[in-house]
Parts: sequence; C-alpha cells; structure tokens
Amino acid sequence: MKEQANEVRTQVAGTISTLMTVAFGLIAALAWNDAIKAIIATLIPKRNGITSLLIYAILITIIAVVATIVIARALGKPPVQEVRIVE
Repeated sequence: MKEQANEVRTQVAGTISTLMTVAFGLIAALAWNDAIKAIIATLIPKRNGITSLLIYAILITIIAVVATIVIARALGKPPVQEVRIVE
C-alpha cells in the first residue's frame, strides 16, 4: 500500500513537472509568434494581408522543421522513429 502511494506521488510530480515545462514552452512560442509577426509587418506593407500571412506560415514551418531536425540530432534520435506493432 505504501509503495503504491509513493508511486502515485512520483507520477503526479512527474506529470506536474511536464505540464509546467510545456506551459513555459507555450509562453516562449507565443512570444516568438508576436516577434515574428512584428518583423513581417515591418517588412511587408499592411495592404498585403494574405501575402504576409503566407510568408509567416512558410517561415514558421521552416523554423519548425529545422528545429525538429536539430533537436533530434542533439538527442541522437532520428526525427521520425519507426513504429513496430508486436502481436
């Protein structure tokens, strides 16, 4: 009984830690979102709203792909892992 309680506490602490880390990551992402939008708004006139949104989407996609590859290499993992179903 005591072992189960300790295991539950460990799982709760791990989950809270993960949630806090993700929350800070989201805050950082939102800050970068605003910064990149401001840069694009400065470089592209406001009359081209669709053009600036497309440039923003393409830029964010490129950053996400490059970041994923860099992080995967740093951790020594392939960006996409093979999934095997075991019966």
